[in-house]
Amino acid sequence: MAATNLPAYESGIDSVHRRVILASSLGTVFEWYDFYLYGSLAAVMSRQFFSGVNETTGFIFALLAFAAGFAVRPFGALVFGRLGDLVGRKYTFLITIVIMGLSTALIGVLPSYAQVGVTAPVILVALRLLQGLALGGEYGGAATYVAEHAPHGRRGLYTSWIQTTATIGLFLSLLVILFTRSFLGDSFDTWGWRIPFLASVVLLAISVYIRLQLAESPVFLEMKQAGTRSKAPLTESFARWGNLRIVLLALFGATAGEAVVWYAGQFYALFFLTQVLKVAAQPANLLIAAALLIGTPFFIVFGWLSDRIGRKWIVLAGCLLAALTYVPIFKGITHYANPAIERAAATAPVTVVADPAGCSFQFDPVGKSRFVSSCDVAKTALAKAGVPYSNEAVPRGSLARVRIGAGEIQSVEGGSLSAGAFKAASGEFNKALAARLKQAGYPGKADPAQSNYPMLLVLLVILVLYVTMVYGPIAAWLVELFPARIRYTSLSLPYHIGNGWFGGFLPTVSFALVALTGDIYYGLWYPIIVAVITVVVGALFLPETKDRAIR
Repeated sequence: MAATNLPAYESGIDSVHRRVILASSLGTVFEWYDFYLYGSLAAVMSRQFFSGVNETTGFIFALLAFAAGFAVRPFGALVFGRLGDLVGRKYTFLITIVIMGLSTALIGVLPSYAQVGVTAPVILVALRLLQGLALGGEYGGAATYVAEHAPHGRRGLYTSWIQTTATIGLFLSLLVILFTRSFLGDSFDTWGWRIPFLASVVLLAISVYIRLQLAESPVFLEMKQAGTRSKAPLTESFARWGNLRIVLLALFGATAGEAVVWYAGQFYALFFLTQVLKVAAQPANLLIAAALLIGTPFFIVFGWLSDRIGRKWIVLAGCLLAALTYVPIFKGITHYANPAIERAAATAPVTVVADPAGCSFQFDPVGKSRFVSSCDVAKTALAKAGVPYSNEAVPRGSLARVRIGAGEIQSVEGGSLSAGAFKAASGEFNKALAARLKQAGYPGKADPAQSNYPMLLVLLVILVLYVTMVYGPIAAWLVELFPARIRYTSLSLPYHIGNGWFGGFLPTVSFALVALTGDIYYGLWYPIIVAVITVVVGALFLPETKDRAIR
């Protein structure tokens, strides 16, 4: 945000436009802060609200509750996008920030599962859904509002400031969590986690005040005065093939790839460090925060560059680079974060010996499935422990076993057990498995003395640079693809399907892929494949738009 203090001749942005960008960007920073808190605290939320099931299932449920907020974002895009095209950009994203902030603050006072039972996770999911609906209307409004104020030839630069807000929001949430955790110590996991959520009340008040100072978009005012506003934005956007075709191409040729690169470079990198490699939360969060701090100015760099060479090829180049280098980068992260895993896998390889028919793909977006077969129990325990393994088939109906080097341990078949009995039996299995793994040299957590933090930071910065390439120019590209009368509605839906569904489900899908195969890098195939699809579709079918007029 430092550039907002520069004189206009240096920054290239006059005082009026600086105020528009600052007001829109700060409000969006606070919204993203609210939304990211839950993602960063997924493990803590699992223990607070999903303690009625085993630890692995509880963590998956916590991820699904996080993903639930993403799942409803496209519906928020429809509701608030239509409102924004009918009554105006300003008032619509003023409403979204109020809903977002109040939903977040209420999580801070929500009783835990131990206090009120199943009511706690039900209310939690309901609040997550409200957050998702609000965020579904937020981005389209901010992007449209800033772009419609921007002079021709500078929309990439102006809207790139909005693109920094997601990363700054994540950065701010990490700082608040780190400060609170370091100040409270062990109390953070019992009650201190509520403080970052409650702090959003202050951020909400600041955001509302800032947005009340804004005037309506000049493009919307022109349409209102000329009587050219759309009377049916949803119909014009999605029931007419000419515009629907562009919506679909924007989804598969732009936002889907942008989303998976973004979430892989920030959320999945943090998830991989803490949940797979067992790096302690504090150094992992500090590494991610440092990478974001170093990389964030490049949102502006690539936004500015897109005004000169175009949006399309910068976004697609970021997707392609990510797809080509994710596997070696994440292998490097393993090597520098927890090299003991590499050594243990070489000296005492782990194999799940099981009937393939009893092994599930453990992805359950609605949380109704029970993964209780002996194969599933073994694989979820190993995946949760961050232990790579191979698979060996045995005759149908055989009880699954886990081979660790030369020794073996039998899994637990829960199909005929009650929920309580299964929880107890699987808990005993997990303890025995953990002891065998420790004997074989598999670390329960990463040893800080063996971690190479400078090299980890270099790799994480590269991941963030990919994020800046795909995300910096995307707002201007989407705004320019659609006509002003239905712009808010049309751009919001592909953006939020891409980011809400393709991106939001990335941690859950990737974890399920790792649990299925035993390869801790196999989850990367999801973002790789989606990014490649975006490169192909975007290169062949989407136009370059930097020289288009948007009024």
